[in-house]
Amino acid sequence: MGGSNLLINVVFVVVALIVCVGATNIYNFMDGINGITAGYSIAVLLPLLLMNRDEGFMSDSFLVVSLISVLVFSFFNFRPRGKAKCFAGDVGSVGIAFILLFAIGMLIVRTGDVTWLIFLLVYGVDGCLTICHRILLHENLGEAHRKHAYQLMANELKMPHPLVSLIYMVLQLLVSLSFIYLCPLLASASGLSLIAWHWIYLALALVLLAVAYILFKKKYYHLHEEYLASLK
Repeated sequence: MGGSNLLINVVFVVVALIVCVGATNIYNFMDGINGITAGYSIAVLLPLLLMNRDEGFMSDSFLVVSLISVLVFSFFNFRPRGKAKCFAGDVGSVGIAFILLFAIGMLIVRTGDVTWLIFLLVYGVDGCLTICHRILLHENLGEAHRKHAYQLMANELKMPHPLVSLIYMVLQLLVSLSFIYLCPLLASASGLSLIAWHWIYLALALVLLAVAYILFKKKYYHLHEEYLASLK
């Protein structure tokens, strides 16, 4: 029995390390326009603060200080293109990713529910599907690129950086807050447990975001191809 528990713990640690490394890299990849890292981090920290009141999985002050730090950074970074006073860089984006993943990890350990990773779903869909797209194109994943959905918005569609960042921020907030407040209502109104509704909601949100990403790419990716052709 002890050997079985040890094996489960080892598998859990290995999977957690893979997820954390992957999520940290995606968070770093998504830091490409003014305000997106700051805005998205706020969209993750706020739901974590709400859940901490109910679950008490960590010190409130840790999350509050993190949120204040991101808000201060936003003042200097959440600005139109060319007017940002400072940038997160690799150290900043990886640093805040570690903080968020640590907090989400504590929540998962406290509740035993891995669906709380939904707090990173919007970044996850964009980051993972963009990687899949680049693999299909036989590109070197280590080389710089401009194929994320947010990059198409900012570069090819000429949308202001703060507007694109707000779209990602609001979208993640909607996904997370609906997850927090809607799932308990559905669970109480049906015969299914809360954890079952968490998985159903996660699956539906994942499918909807993935479909939206694919449709967006199908409609506008040709603009990026035209940009690449102009460089030759």
